[in-house]
Amino acid sequence: MAAVAELVRQHLIDPEICIRCNTCEETCPIDAITHDSRNYVVKFEVCNSCNACIPPCPTGAIDNWRQVPREQAYSLDEQLSWDELPPQRQYEGLAAPEALPEDAAALIAEATAGQGGPVAPPWSAAHPYVNLKTLAAPAIATVTGNYRLTDEGADSDIRHIVLDFGNTAFPVLEGQSIGIIPPGTDANGKPHHMRLYSIASPRNGERSGYNNVSLTVKRVVADHEGRPVRGVCSNFLCDLKKGDHVNVVGPYGTSFLMPNHPGSSILMICTGTGSAPMRAMTERRRRRRSLNEGGKLMLFFGARAPGELPYFGPLMKLPPEFIDINLAFSRVPGQPKRYVQDLMRERGDELARWLREEDLYVYVCGLKGMETGVGEAFADICRAHGLDWPGQVLPRLKSESRFHVETY
Repeated sequence: MAAVAELVRQHLIDPEICIRCNTCEETCPIDAITHDSRNYVVKFEVCNSCNACIPPCPTGAIDNWRQVPREQAYSLDEQLSWDELPPQRQYEGLAAPEALPEDAAALIAEATAGQGGPVAPPWSAAHPYVNLKTLAAPAIATVTGNYRLTDEGADSDIRHIVLDFGNTAFPVLEGQSIGIIPPGTDANGKPHHMRLYSIASPRNGERSGYNNVSLTVKRVVADHEGRPVRGVCSNFLCDLKKGDHVNVVGPYGTSFLMPNHPGSSILMICTGTGSAPMRAMTERRRRRRSLNEGGKLMLFFGARAPGELPYFGPLMKLPPEFIDINLAFSRVPGQPKRYVQDLMRERGDELARWLREEDLYVYVCGLKGMETGVGEAFADICRAHGLDWPGQVLPRLKSESRFHVETY
């Protein structure tokens, strides 16, 4: 780590989440921003860090900075050539980034335990930003929507909650999570612990081009054994009204990210609110259908009944040529119980073909109890088609960052 005479803060624009709306260039009072057919960039020698361009940016792409030696500031030619921002280089006198809070680190470790801990993201995934807002300085988001996703008569109260960050830059990617800090204190008088919730919207917002995100939240009234318990954070979120404010930290997650390269296929297996990252990935692909990037989508989604399956209505409106949807219901009167692993075995021929593809990416999200059943289904399918799931297929998928698990 080399010592330098003078470190300066250089303003940069993230090409991965910039939507090329020209707002920043029109807003800048000193013409420090320009663009070509590829990227929007900032003139280092002109920019005076007045921040006039920050609030209007709908994605947060404009709010990026790197500390660099003055004589090594990134040139316009370098910025115009980028597909992603370069990492922060380390120099003597430059502080290391703040570590993740203990709550977030523990929750991420628990969620990814089924795959042996966090793994590398897909090679083509966009660069994730993490820990931009901290417990000491959270973002203040405003609730702009709170909609019940499950039927009124359903046992599960699952909500689609939209949070708007206003002028605060908060870039997120599909598959990342944010931390919510419920107000108040616990029985011991200590502040409530932060809880993590997966983003349910694509990177350009729940409403395209807006600085907002959505969450899929289930009101917790019982634990996994059915004993009555009131989830502090889930009930806080589910009771929010339009206009309420929420303390948000993060974002978090550098592993469970979707591939960006054309031709990549995504196999999604989920239950309940584990559908949140799957919805984000599906919506990202849906918004980009006109680009003809190719790649297939297949979804296995489990719930007790249609009325308890989040996003059931919108899913039914997606054309089959866009996504192959397989729904498993375990508590429909007069019908046998069916779980996602049962449907996987029924589609074994197709899944075996997918597992042989080099551009297949697998995502599993939901209750921790589903991991064993999904793994056994993959093993059975591979065995029936001359493949070795535990010895060859799964190790290859993991080593190539093509198998991702988050369960809770």
